[in-house]
Amino acid sequence: MPRPHLLQIGPYPEWDEGPLNAAFVAHRYFEAGDKDVFLTQVGPSIRAIATRGELGASRALMECCPNLEIVSVYGVGYDAVDVDFCRARGIRVTNTPDVLTKDVADLGVAMMLCQSRGVIGAEGWVRDGSWTSQGLYPLKRRVWGRRAGILGLGRIGFEVAKRLEGFGMDIAYSGSTPKKYAEGMEFVADPVALADRSDFLFVTLAATPTTRHIVGREVIRALGPDGMLINISRASNIDEEALLDALESGALGSAALDVFEGEPKLNPRFLALSNVLLQPHHASGTIETRKAMGQLLRDNLQAHFAGMPLPTAVM
Repeated sequence: MPRPHLLQIGPYPEWDEGPLNAAFVAHRYFEAGDKDVFLTQVGPSIRAIATRGELGASRALMECCPNLEIVSVYGVGYDAVDVDFCRARGIRVTNTPDVLTKDVADLGVAMMLCQSRGVIGAEGWVRDGSWTSQGLYPLKRRVWGRRAGILGLGRIGFEVAKRLEGFGMDIAYSGSTPKKYAEGMEFVADPVALADRSDFLFVTLAATPTTRHIVGREVIRALGPDGMLINISRASNIDEEALLDALESGALGSAALDVFEGEPKLNPRFLALSNVLLQPHHASGTIETRKAMGQLLRDNLQAHFAGMPLPTAVM
């Protein structure tokens, strides 16, 4: 049976490239010099797209692939895929949920601890001789026993909450409706009210048109000069201009961010700030999870072409 032709939008780890190339004729979009010419040449043969969550698949790209049947996303977020176009054309969309949930939650909590206790600055204090010349490192803030808010108590948000319970924190959450599984946690429907009662606000929402800039000036102002914003969701959930203004003025105490608009070319204003922890969108970046993500991406593609149910269909 001939191998289906697949458009690969971005690179994957070496352990995924081999199996992908064995099962499909992979056309590497990310290596093409003139991408428009490339799509003109290979587009009509493409039956599948393999992409990453942050790269997605635009309408313009998919229109160049008239025989496209499925878009398989390596990642849980699929907001960069034009799902309206896929729905109209009957194109299936899959992602890789669950396998990355706990690693993403781990990094979110690690970012909170790192920023609150000044771990990066403290290491520099040792390395540059400041400990010897200036004495003890400036005091930071505790984590245990304080108030945490979780904006979006889905899979990842719930795993964050489970970890925060170990620190004896007072946990509340916000979402479309109260969750039956959120025993012992307060439901606060209004994100502004959630921020107002929080020392740490975790953003773990899926990104949709409705959630775009849900963390705007009002939420940031409510979180306040002693509060910390931690984003392990999507950059579009945060109004970055409002966030930068608040961090620069001190209206917001600090932030810990794993995602940015236009990444990896983030706004240079972030680089001048000492009250923000910057991470390179690597919340799922463990060997174990990335291997599981690659396997699930391929499982979805192979199930589709075998006429089997898709393991993790979005639509």
